[in-house]
Amino acid sequence: MYLVAIAWIYVVLLMSMTEVSLIAGVMTFLLYCVFPLGIILYVMATPMRRRRRQAQEKSLRTTTLANEVDPTKANDEST
Repeated sequence: MYLVAIAWIYVVLLMSMTEVSLIAGVMTFLLYCVFPLGIILYVMATPMRRRRRQAQEKSLRTTTLANEVDPTKANDEST
């Protein structure tokens, strides 16, 4: 995924260097590279972010369940 992104950045950088003015080159780079590539990489990374969030929630749940006190044992100890 990142190899294609790096290649696209290279192609658009060369395109922007051939523009007539600096402003046109910057706009070409922003409009053909930065904005579309940012959106595409964000969308393509969504499953990875979802898996990471679910793993964090699962570890939090298991930690919370392991630290909870069993109510039946708490009543037995107090009497």
